[in-house]
Amino acid sequence: MNLQKATSKALISLGCEFSSKLEAINYLVDQLDQAGKLTSREEYYKSVLEREAMSETGIDCGMAIPHGKSSAVKEAAFAVATVKKPITDWESIVPGNQVSIIFLLAIPEAEAGSTHLELLSELMTRVSDSSYLERLKASKSAAEFYQNLEVNEKAAAKSGKTYKKTIVAVTACPAGIAHTYMSAEALVKAGEEMGVKVYVEKQGANGVEDRHSSSLLKNADAAIFAADVAVKDSERFSHLPVYKTKVAAPIKDGQAVIRAALDKAEKEGKGNFVAAETDFEQKESVGSEIKKAVLTGISYIIPIIVAGGMINAFAVLIAQGFGLQELYNMENSWLWLFRKMGGNSLGTLMIPMLAAYMAYSLGDKTALAPGFIAGVAANLINGGFLCGMLGGLVAGYAVRFLRKAIPAKGVLAGFVSFWVYPVFSSLIVGIVMFFLLGKPVAMINQGLISFLGSMSGSNAALLGAVIGIMVSFDLGGPVNKAAYTFCVGAMADGILMPYAAFASIKMVSAFAVTFSTLGFKKYFTKEEQEAGMSTWILGLAGITEGAIPVMMADPIRVIFSLCAGSAVTGAIIAMCNIGLDVPGAGIFSMFLLKDGMGGMANPLIWFFAAVLGAVISTAILVTLKKIKYDKAAR
Repeated sequence: MNLQKATSKALISLGCEFSSKLEAINYLVDQLDQAGKLTSREEYYKSVLEREAMSETGIDCGMAIPHGKSSAVKEAAFAVATVKKPITDWESIVPGNQVSIIFLLAIPEAEAGSTHLELLSELMTRVSDSSYLERLKASKSAAEFYQNLEVNEKAAAKSGKTYKKTIVAVTACPAGIAHTYMSAEALVKAGEEMGVKVYVEKQGANGVEDRHSSSLLKNADAAIFAADVAVKDSERFSHLPVYKTKVAAPIKDGQAVIRAALDKAEKEGKGNFVAAETDFEQKESVGSEIKKAVLTGISYIIPIIVAGGMINAFAVLIAQGFGLQELYNMENSWLWLFRKMGGNSLGTLMIPMLAAYMAYSLGDKTALAPGFIAGVAANLINGGFLCGMLGGLVAGYAVRFLRKAIPAKGVLAGFVSFWVYPVFSSLIVGIVMFFLLGKPVAMINQGLISFLGSMSGSNAALLGAVIGIMVSFDLGGPVNKAAYTFCVGAMADGILMPYAAFASIKMVSAFAVTFSTLGFKKYFTKEEQEAGMSTWILGLAGITEGAIPVMMADPIRVIFSLCAGSAVTGAIIAMCNIGLDVPGAGIFSMFLLKDGMGGMANPLIWFFAAVLGAVISTAILVTLKKIKYDKAAR
């Protein structure tokens, strides 16, 4: 950004004498008013004071950047004043900062968050070079100051300096605007002064900028998280000593933050770097992107499904156990409220959250809003899970398209990020969902649900067997998640058998590993036996991942055995037409079963189908292990 375009020689005053902060602000507001930048001096002055009341505008190195965003500003501009005697009462981020140079920014209200960010970021970038700031302060005239505003390219050229350490940092603030960038510049500046190379990834309003490469992460000595919000993909830094602090800390004392990070690195040392499964430096295929988006969406909705399901289960069990059916159905009673809270978590939030986080996987934070809206649109047309997934994909790719077509750069960067992207991507989502693909996909979804509802006997048994194989094939991996998505989607549309089968099947692998490793110890290692001691408990909670260590040790035999027993379990539940409309309840699901044979028959069939499947899996696995063991003994 060319700073000269936002000011003029008439707006630059050198060698001023002010007795207070307010006097300096009043003077600079007058300068802007006299230059014809304002329609109402008083209105703009009021906006500046309102901003001063929010937080400090003094920075460091004798600098202050007060500003006001108001409809009284005709065009973005700033006035500058240098001070003979530093102002000591200016509240600053760095305590003791004595202000000797002031930049007063005037921003039109329509450009709030955009021009403000652009000017502030550019100023902070330039003054991070101490020689640039000193050159401004040393200017002898307004004309010389105006000339010095532009960077001397030769002076800014690389000096070939060597660095003793390398640090990777992440900066992030709640708004993702000013402090994110100011903190990043402060870290880079402090690192230059200390002979430490600092690379900063900014996680702000426009998503992740300057993302750290795998090679950079591998070779770094330490990491800094200067953030007031959760750092995205923080597992990338697991091999590094990580120093965590507030986003404003580097602005106050960047060198202290870097020293703390280096001290931690010296004490803890580095771990082994493990490259992420998905290398963000490599372009993924569309198929891989969609698969990743679906799995991301599912991973984010699982907690709300579990929480909503358990709350629902709590309400049902309380009503049944204490004879409170009337209270359960009484509007606005405490039990009715819990029932509705759990039900709405599943019925109202589930699909919008799925769509939102699928969009998030494709288009980062900017895609969350259109993603949620896509989920709402799916609910409006009764499109179910399939429409929710479609909406999430459309939202994510719409944001990507808009980022390429309308880059968020220049003075309108904030406006583009906070208005153009969410509004236009949401409109694209609405058009696709309501007029193009949404209704046909909703019809497919309804057709599938109708088909499932009509299945019975051998047809249903086949479906249950397929679900069983998918659940135990990779124990929580993509195939398992695909089965989970199908079952939850069917449940959301009133088809209850698939999820009842899913919930029972999840116990099969856990029980089978326990039966096998503890009942036939000679065929299993000590580590496998230790794993088997706890898998049955995890199985009761509906967690299949406990069987993974045994599967990894001998994948072909274990997967075949678990899938065979799980197929039998799924077929039994399906043939008996047992249903379940409360997800995530684990063993407590047996008290919430519906349809089927009713009474005590449902829970007995549901639980012992899992036990039978586990016994079959155990028999097959032990037989295969014995064959292997006997061959090795020959």
